[in-house]
Amino acid sequence: MKRTILTALIAAVLSYAGTPIAAAQPAPPPPPIVQTPTLDQVFNDFVQGSVNGATAASPEENARALRTDDPFYDEPDWDRSAAPGTLLKAAKVDVAFMGLKPAHLDAYKLMFVTTGIDGVTPVVSTGFVMIPVDGQPNSTRHVVSYQEANDSVGWYCHPTTQWTGGDPLDGASWSSLGPLALMFEKGYAVVISDVGNNADRSPHGVFAGKFAGHSELDAVRAAFHHAPIGLDPQARIALFGIAGGGVGAGFAAEEQPTYAPELNVVSTVLEGMVVKPDNFMRVANGSVGSGFAFATLLGLEPWYPEMRIDSKLTPTGLAIANSFRTQCQMPAYFMMPFIPLQLLFNTGVSPADEPAFQPVFEDNVLGRGTPTSKVLITSCVGDDSPMSLVPAADSRDLAAEYRARGTDVTYAPSDCSIPHMLTNLYGWATDLCGMQTIDWLSRSFE
Repeated sequence: MKRTILTALIAAVLSYAGTPIAAAQPAPPPPPIVQTPTLDQVFNDFVQGSVNGATAASPEENARALRTDDPFYDEPDWDRSAAPGTLLKAAKVDVAFMGLKPAHLDAYKLMFVTTGIDGVTPVVSTGFVMIPVDGQPNSTRHVVSYQEANDSVGWYCHPTTQWTGGDPLDGASWSSLGPLALMFEKGYAVVISDVGNNADRSPHGVFAGKFAGHSELDAVRAAFHHAPIGLDPQARIALFGIAGGGVGAGFAAEEQPTYAPELNVVSTVLEGMVVKPDNFMRVANGSVGSGFAFATLLGLEPWYPEMRIDSKLTPTGLAIANSFRTQCQMPAYFMMPFIPLQLLFNTGVSPADEPAFQPVFEDNVLGRGTPTSKVLITSCVGDDSPMSLVPAADSRDLAAEYRARGTDVTYAPSDCSIPHMLTNLYGWATDLCGMQTIDWLSRSFE
């Protein structure tokens, strides 16, 4: 009380003496948790320069990009005892998209060693690195391990194809353009895993969360091992996963403390990811996402052969499965909306309730591990849209589970509702692509 009175008297004397007293300024408001970028932020100076300086791919380059015989994907003889993340080969390539090669981007294909769901069985994966050419030394860059919305079970459907001119209609690449534009403008090196060898003719186990997580972490290790790239192995790393890529990013965040403790992972962004596969099956079955739910089963089976999916399918179901196993998500999986999946199974049972699938679903539930990085979880705030294929409660529960174990978690859901789409299509669409999270990700590097 005395200190308060004394302060008031001093202020009165100084005021009387003609000395102005600066009014206390209110503290600036904290930045929003997530913020939808404006158009000028998306079409930033880097993007404009990259597009203005772009060159057209030659007819030969376009034709080669659409072929499925790139010798880069031929696996060399390699030591099965090699450590995860061991680089087997690398090649500097041009980024190409829709017949254009953007300027001011360096890119590399990688082939590296990773492990299966047990964290031990060695397998080969491929991946892609893109780095803006902006005058910044690569040794000073932050790294984003970006797992895009890649849900394809077929071969030559994955990021190393998408970003070198192939699979031009894939929605995963189109939905990545905005986030990548924001990342490149900030000078980040971006590493993307194919989750398996892109050219492997066998169905890809992209939905096996532990495999996807290991592949994501080992792609970063491999990028550090390729000296011409010049990244610092101690660089700060953010994991970013959305939709199909969100499963891998979630498991990468959970397993990184023990699987790749040397990586300096400071933050993780998870958006629209499947938290509990059985719940996803129940919601997506018979909806606009029926094809993706069916593909999810096919993308689990390569690492869980005990599912024996073919033996449970009707002839029609088997024909669709065999087609999906060789196809990219666009347009194949979009061609089967609103189909009740139980019609494809000879048991007549929904796959969400198939007894043989339950142990597999259980092994792919997020929230059993504890990320040590900061985590931002964003998904649809409610089950009020055709885009709400992941139950909103699952994301809330995952945030609560992580937080209870001591993880620094931010939960910032998006409005996916139809009214929001009709009244603010730009905000609705950009948030679905994850663009609103980049400022949070950027602050996590500070």
